[in-house]
Amino acid sequence: MKLYGVVIIAIIAEGIWETIKMLGKNREFNWDRAGAMVVGILIALGTRADVFQLLDIPFQIPFVGNLLTGLLISRGANFIHDLFSTLNLGKEIMTARTLEKRNNLRR
Repeated sequence: MKLYGVVIIAIIAEGIWETIKMLGKNREFNWDRAGAMVVGILIALGTRADVFQLLDIPFQIPFVGNLLTGLLISRGANFIHDLFSTLNLGKEIMTARTLEKRNNLRR
């Protein structure tokens, strides 16, 4: 796995953790958030949606990518759009750094 893959995983992991934390926001169980998570997971499992697979970061354990993708989906379209914008920016930065290193080695 390349370095940007680790960066992508870290960004996604933070998004997933922040989603899970919403269940107990204000020290009360959030039924709306739980419902959204269940719906997101069901949709991801039913459609086999897997953001990790889309990013060429396959999971070794079946269905884990689908479950985690479902949690991300539960945050809604704006979150997913922002997530992919962030991931794309991170990949562009890592690509630029790699090119810079190659150019420095050639000199």
